[in-house]
Amino acid sequence: MENTKDLTEHTSRAERKRRDSFGMFDGYDSCSEDTSSSSSSEESEEEVAPLPSSLPIIKNNGQVYTYPDGKSGMATCEMCGMVGVRDAFYSKTKRFCSVSCSRSYSSNSKKASILARLQVAGKPPTKKAKVLQKQPLVAKLAAYAQYQATLQNQAKTKAAAVPVEGFSWGNYINSNSFTAAPVTCFKHAPMGTRWGDISEGVRVEVPNTDCSLPTKVFWIAGIVKLAGYNALLRYEGFENDSSLDFWCNVCGSDIHPVGWCATSGKPLVPPRTIQHKYTNWKAFLVKRLTGAKTLPPDFSQKVSESMQYPFKTSMRVEVVDKTHLCRTRVAVVESVIGGRLRLVYEESEDKTDDFWCHMYSPLIHHIGWSRSIGHRFKRSDITKKQDGHFDAPPHLFMKVKEVDAAGEWFKEGMKLEAIDPLNLSAICVATIRKVLADGYLMIGIDGSEAADGSDWFCYHATSPSIFPVGFCEINMIELTPPRGYAKLPFKWFDYLRETDSIAAPVKLFNKEVPNHGFHVGMKLEAVDLMEPRLVCVATVTRIIHRLLRIHFDGWEDEYDQWVDCESPDLYPVGWCQLTGYQLQPPAPQSSRDSQSSSSKQKKKAKSQQYKGHKKMTPLQLKEELLDGEEYSFLQGASDQESNGSASYYIKQEP
Repeated sequence: MENTKDLTEHTSRAERKRRDSFGMFDGYDSCSEDTSSSSSSEESEEEVAPLPSSLPIIKNNGQVYTYPDGKSGMATCEMCGMVGVRDAFYSKTKRFCSVSCSRSYSSNSKKASILARLQVAGKPPTKKAKVLQKQPLVAKLAAYAQYQATLQNQAKTKAAAVPVEGFSWGNYINSNSFTAAPVTCFKHAPMGTRWGDISEGVRVEVPNTDCSLPTKVFWIAGIVKLAGYNALLRYEGFENDSSLDFWCNVCGSDIHPVGWCATSGKPLVPPRTIQHKYTNWKAFLVKRLTGAKTLPPDFSQKVSESMQYPFKTSMRVEVVDKTHLCRTRVAVVESVIGGRLRLVYEESEDKTDDFWCHMYSPLIHHIGWSRSIGHRFKRSDITKKQDGHFDAPPHLFMKVKEVDAAGEWFKEGMKLEAIDPLNLSAICVATIRKVLADGYLMIGIDGSEAADGSDWFCYHATSPSIFPVGFCEINMIELTPPRGYAKLPFKWFDYLRETDSIAAPVKLFNKEVPNHGFHVGMKLEAVDLMEPRLVCVATVTRIIHRLLRIHFDGWEDEYDQWVDCESPDLYPVGWCQLTGYQLQPPAPQSSRDSQSSSSKQKKKAKSQQYKGHKKMTPLQLKEELLDGEEYSFLQGASDQESNGSASYYIKQEP
């Protein structure tokens, strides 16, 4: 550990400071106190590597000096090897860092001359001579530091020549004054339930990039703005100066609670820009940090624990068949990234037939689930498990709320409104086609069902993706009528009478609305569920109770998707960076310009996840059926206020 010797020599003093100021100045003192006394001659070269971070700082006459940037000039003490600013050195020749080194030099010169005579005479050096021959440890460190600085400067020069391309959340948010959904909105995401009191004003220790030192040093910064996992930080001492503000992922490896440097032996060095702003940085920090908040000491451990996922590669699961939504198939976990699973269907020999979903997705289940509830299932041609494959334990899967189907319950033929899984921007007129066990329902979209029912889809009775008749009308949402239905504008009362059907009772639907914390305009990272391997930059554009309208930045509104506020396919800003997942940036201007001319082709491309199904978009339906006319809606009570019968949602005609 760096600065181990200094911390050992000043243990009592360090302990007092820990009690007085939470231990945050031990690291600072270790790099600012006079360390001119050289290490014992018995130290080995193996001890050199961990120490250079404390080398370039000296304290002379009460003033802290840093390794110069080339303008001031550098000097190395010829006696102890200490590196420092030339102007701070002793004597006109600037050969020594202190008077004691100057006086010691003459006596050591006598020893050096004896060693030289021994070498000239060809006599093998004695043990004492070997000790005299050793360079001071700090001198070796100085040479090492200079060498590392040279390499670092060369690397910076090469890197500067290569333009950095890619999307930056920080620039995107700053340039547009956006706000992001807080991490606490995403209970399934890392730290979603353990975020605590992290907010603006919290102080942390981060690498000091405004420094010419060749080694990594740290300084304290405060959170100016939060955007998901990302925080806009400002170094302590810059006050209202935002010129060196920078974005950093709070859960990243380079951000630590105040006091970490002290316990880890890392140097705290003020940024070069404000180096001479204060003569007593210790007093400044005491004043600024007294009463301030910082991260919990075990924050990094909590982050690590929250990123441990129970699903492992080679586990077998049942997952929806993307070519026939009415059935499930066996798939094998190929990879796990941030809780998202890449599942390869078991019969795929080249492993290209895959499906992406989160481990908490309602689309995956344990082996045997389909049989237990009466769901259709495609049997695999593979008669036995492949070597290394094993069934995922049932307890790993998301549990659904238990329901009581003994009394009044859903029945086949009942009408309702449902999000179309093949066109997630639309809420459609739908029918319950089959009632399964444990509260599961098979649902079909009126007017566009396949003859064999292959496009029926399974929703649980408590699913937030199904709604009672009249939900869209009351909440001023465009309801997609059955394809080919000519009596427009669509009225539920007329439709129920014409089809001789009844609406599913309102009381059977899930009306719980959690305090989710989302607001219109918030930014986040969201899965494009029509191409679920993609996670995109997105915005919340509407909120209807627990239902969110997600817009993908840079794309037309017809690609929007209705998603539940607790969907595992929504993530905080910075999730992709934290987990290593690929983030899809907003569509470039060239793509936006061509959207209007190639809308149908793009829609088809985005729907490749569900091959073999052709669905019309709401806009296409509108153009075809209404010939340019607009829908009209009635405004009424919200579903939170209504607990009556289904007729409450239907405007009764006189």
